[in-house]
Amino acid sequence: MSDILIVDDERDIRELISDILEDEGFTTRRAANSDEAMAEVNANPPALMVLDIWLKDSKMDGIDILMTVKRSNPDIPIVIISGHGNVEIAVAAIKQGAYDFIEKPFNIDKLMVVVSRAMEASRLRRENMALRRRDNSSAQMLGESHAYRTMCAQLEKVTGSNARIMFTGPAGSGKEAAARYVHEHSDRASSPFVCVSAATIEPERMEEVLFGRESPERGVEPGLLEQAHGGVVYLDEVADMPMGTQSKILRVLVEQQFTRVGGADKVRVDLRVMSATSQDLSGRVREGLFRQELFDRLSVVPIAVPGLEERREDIPLLAEYFIDDLHRGQGLAKRTLSDAACAHLQAMRWPGNIRQLRNVIERAMILGDAGRPIDIRDLQSETPSEGDESDPKLVLSGSLTTLPLREARELFEREYLLSQIKRFGGNISRTASFVGMERSALHRKLKSLGVNTAKLSEMKG
Repeated sequence: MSDILIVDDERDIRELISDILEDEGFTTRRAANSDEAMAEVNANPPALMVLDIWLKDSKMDGIDILMTVKRSNPDIPIVIISGHGNVEIAVAAIKQGAYDFIEKPFNIDKLMVVVSRAMEASRLRRENMALRRRDNSSAQMLGESHAYRTMCAQLEKVTGSNARIMFTGPAGSGKEAAARYVHEHSDRASSPFVCVSAATIEPERMEEVLFGRESPERGVEPGLLEQAHGGVVYLDEVADMPMGTQSKILRVLVEQQFTRVGGADKVRVDLRVMSATSQDLSGRVREGLFRQELFDRLSVVPIAVPGLEERREDIPLLAEYFIDDLHRGQGLAKRTLSDAACAHLQAMRWPGNIRQLRNVIERAMILGDAGRPIDIRDLQSETPSEGDESDPKLVLSGSLTTLPLREARELFEREYLLSQIKRFGGNISRTASFVGMERSALHRKLKSLGVNTAKLSEMKG
């Protein structure tokens, strides 16, 4: 971003600064008073402002404009200039958020140094935010399974477009991480990614949070949609959005503008909208709890994010990432993951998906013995029963104990082999190697247990 807005009541000064900056490769806009300045900012926030303190025939002076812009666009660096400068004005401007203060008549070299530094500081802030987002989501964007690769192929197709995306999948599966991946690989990557959690915002505050508000006491308080201008707004758990808000969001999608609560002026925004749900949104539409037209507009490109149980092959990779991340981030002792623990993780149920996996690994690293690999005993949340802990006991389900030995053995073999096949993503050769059988013998065993091996092959990538 290199768009600079110059606000000064003297035409010669505006043109001089504009010519200097354009010679250095920047693009510029000009405003002679507060009305023109605020109109330019509201239409398209600049990358930087050069702002005069004293503005003739203007409703607001430079300090007022500074305060107003910083409330709505806190990331815009503002360089104050004045021919009547003194220490008090400079201090007041800096306290209100100005990047720096330059006196008229200004030195061209000094102006360029200040502008360049302000632009660089703004760029570094954006990059740091992007790096933090990327680090937070990187674990959830790791994998080699067929389900994961299918999802990634879909994500790659939509990064170059501006289409609205609806992410579906169970809670904790990484829907937000997938949305951030699309954002970070799109032409909006340097612009904001704003998350709106419909499930956690009180319904009576939803419109205020989304659209912002205006009041004589507190002035303009921008909402999340305004903060996302130029970038992406991510509507998390959109099924929980109140019906009244749904109609207003629909209008924003159609018109790309809205009115703040308590305000009268239209606020224009340029947004890419992504949304997510772990619920059956089509069912909510049929029940009259979600607007059909909003559903149609949000789900132009539907993308399913697989739960962890659909991508068991990726569990060792994710677990190793979390071990390394917790070692680096929290200083926990670096430990390896035993083969038995790895197999146990792949056989577990994961209703909390990736979020639950991280919690399990973190608990094991905190409570386990730092001098040995993570083993099955570190992954069991129940208190060990009395006796030799090194002699693990199989806990039988109630239904299994009611069967004769032959039927119980067949049921156990069937469930055990199916679990191992899921663990290896449908790969029969890897499953056979792990369980200690020849591939042909495993096929015969599965057939005798009534398992359709043709359907199992569909799991493979």
